[in-house]
Amino acid sequence: MNKNIQIRELRKNDLPQVKHIIDENQMFPSEYLDEMVTEYFDDSSQELWFVAEHNDGQALSIAYCAPEQMTQGTWNLLLIAVAKSEQGQGIGAQLISAIENKLKQLAARILLVETSGLPDFQLTRQFYPKTGFKQVASIPEFYDQGDDKIVFWKSLVG
Repeated sequence: MNKNIQIRELRKNDLPQVKHIIDENQMFPSEYLDEMVTEYFDDSSQELWFVAEHNDGQALSIAYCAPEQMTQGTWNLLLIAVAKSEQGQGIGAQLISAIENKLKQLAARILLVETSGLPDFQLTRQFYPKTGFKQVASIPEFYDQGDDKIVFWKSLVG
């Protein structure tokens, strides 16, 4: 585990670096990020955005979670990505731990995360159980023909 990492809230000046992280991990077109963070930076949403950084202030990862509508205390981790050069060093696990701690302060009960069932996402699907998540669902052909949605669940209480 990398001990020289700080987890903090996303700042506007992080956007170029986190867009690069999103692009290199092929998460989604990074130009979507500008619209996605608008309400967050306007303080008009409950969404949480985090980055992990070394002491130099350079973002190494990004994470985004939001409360699930029509639920009580359920949140969804909608994005987590670590710079390719930093993967495998425990940054993702540290980021999830920081997110969980923040959510517990907000009286969250459950954290969900969804990912693809495609072979390219095998390492992602192996990562979540290592951080305490349990696979609870597979929805066939959700994203596209042959691309299932895999849902992981974690309790934040007790």
